[in-house]
Amino acid sequence: MATTASTPTAAPATPHEDAPLRVAVILGSVREGRQGPAVANWFLETAGAHGGLDLDFIDLADVDLPLAMPGWGGSPSPQAAAALAKVSPRLAAAEAFVIVTPEYNHSFPAALKNLIDWHREEWLAKPAGFVSYGGLGGGLRAVEQLRLIFAELHSVTMRDSVSLHGPWSGLGPDGVPRDGAVTEGAVKGMVGQLVWWGRALRAARTSHPYQG
Repeated sequence: MATTASTPTAAPATPHEDAPLRVAVILGSVREGRQGPAVANWFLETAGAHGGLDLDFIDLADVDLPLAMPGWGGSPSPQAAAALAKVSPRLAAAEAFVIVTPEYNHSFPAALKNLIDWHREEWLAKPAGFVSYGGLGGGLRAVEQLRLIFAELHSVTMRDSVSLHGPWSGLGPDGVPRDGAVTEGAVKGMVGQLVWWGRALRAARTSHPYQG
């Protein structure tokens, strides 16, 4: 497993413009035999090498959020409250997100949608990038659907994404993509956009709190 930064608990009120960007990297797959951990670890190591990022890895296999949500004005169940207490502060502290997702039936995993739907304010006015994997399409259809959802949540999605086609054959036994030059270049491009938008929106939220 890649080494990640300690879990942040709260965002400083006025971060310096050059402070590392706090990025929550969310792995959306929870099924047995998943390739997600290898893809996520590769991304964490590759993105971390570029500097300027404070990475917090959130594996949804470790987040026990139920599907049943309370009605409007209701309170979460004890199980949901315990799960939210662990994950919600990490999403709130993040200044940007990277979603690592496979493609299931032309879409993305239910566990990922569940996490998204349990939150709202945590996503507002923050950028989101995508790392996808799967078959010939490389998970791109899952990413296109996620763009629609994050637009509804007032997030800015990065134009460029990282797409791994057929990770079961495109990844070596060490979890590193075999076409390293291409995939590392894709990470550099997406992370560059994420840092630009992350810093711009951080400054904007500080000077003019978002009212969306």
